[in-house]
Amino acid sequence: MDHTPRARRGLANVGQIDDFDEIIDVRSPAEFALDHVPGALSCPVLSDAERAEIGTLYKQDSPFAARRAGAAIVARRIAEHLATRFSERERSWRPLVYCWRGGKRSGALVLILRQVGWDAAQLEGGYKAFRRRVIADLDHLCRSLNFQVVSGPTGSGKSRLLSALDAQGEQVLDLEALAAHKGSVLGALPGTAQPSQKAFETAIWGRIRGFDPDRPVWVEAESRRIGLLTVPEALITRYRDAPSVLIEASMEARIEFLLDDYAYFLADTESLVARLDYLRGIHANETIDAWKSMARTGALRAMLAELLSRHYDPLYRRALRARQERAEGVRPEVVRPEGVRPYATDDLSPPGIASLAERIRADGRSGSAARCAVSGRDRP
Repeated sequence: MDHTPRARRGLANVGQIDDFDEIIDVRSPAEFALDHVPGALSCPVLSDAERAEIGTLYKQDSPFAARRAGAAIVARRIAEHLATRFSERERSWRPLVYCWRGGKRSGALVLILRQVGWDAAQLEGGYKAFRRRVIADLDHLCRSLNFQVVSGPTGSGKSRLLSALDAQGEQVLDLEALAAHKGSVLGALPGTAQPSQKAFETAIWGRIRGFDPDRPVWVEAESRRIGLLTVPEALITRYRDAPSVLIEASMEARIEFLLDDYAYFLADTESLVARLDYLRGIHANETIDAWKSMARTGALRAMLAELLSRHYDPLYRRALRARQERAEGVRPEVVRPEGVRPYATDDLSPPGIASLAERIRADGRSGSAARCAVSGRDRP
């Protein structure tokens, strides 16, 4: 147990959040939904409507009137939490409580919890201090990690490969999973809203802060935006020119993969047709109308072949050329940059992707051993 003067006063800083048994967020449900400390339990002491009401009273009447009315609500809500959510907590329970900026909402709950006998602490600076920590950490954490990029054209099974690498014990940062979006014009997940930008950044922070900088971190080659969200600049800068593996899957394998991976979406003809309209202005209206007709008549293989060859693959080749030009300034027709290890496959089924992950890991281990022998270091 931390016996520093700060801890004895019932205060803790952001660097101590891992020292507690549970993290309690007493902000309103809307504040919690926008972003929160990973793993925090939402125990609001004011509802969204009550918070707005107290804020209006503060501005239109007086701070005293607002505090008096707010205290009555907060006291009732704390009593409810004591009788329900906290009723089974052991005597040794050590919760960390936070609100927006470490003020009265979290202070009120901490006061009562400590009076009960729990070693509760209030997060100094509240969520705002946590948010500052996330922003600062993203920069230096990204610079310290050894990223390995999984690249390949649309339909190459990159996200599935990340999942396979994760299942095999590798360190994986799956940005599309954290963003709840597959990263293309057809990438929205049905019935699933994307998180806020702040929550996306917090999720990235929560994932990478425990990574070992001496081991590779596998990440997919993403564009700057994933749906409505923006990948943090520090992360893009770090992995954009990192070593990568390139999945070179056959067109037939890619089509088969997309028919399975997007089955939920391809079956919803009108939603698919509506999304194709997003490509107007990029392709001729006649082309878009032809693709929509294929979708409506069930010619999904033909439509996917067209989308891949005429839309996604040209975009991918341009991205590769841009990377090549940034790295070396060589001829723009070269489309496989240095530092890319290609892996050809015509099997993107789950067993095929698991086998591909094993090949990539085996090559990585061989490469690490060779580098250690050259450097004279004996590392596993």
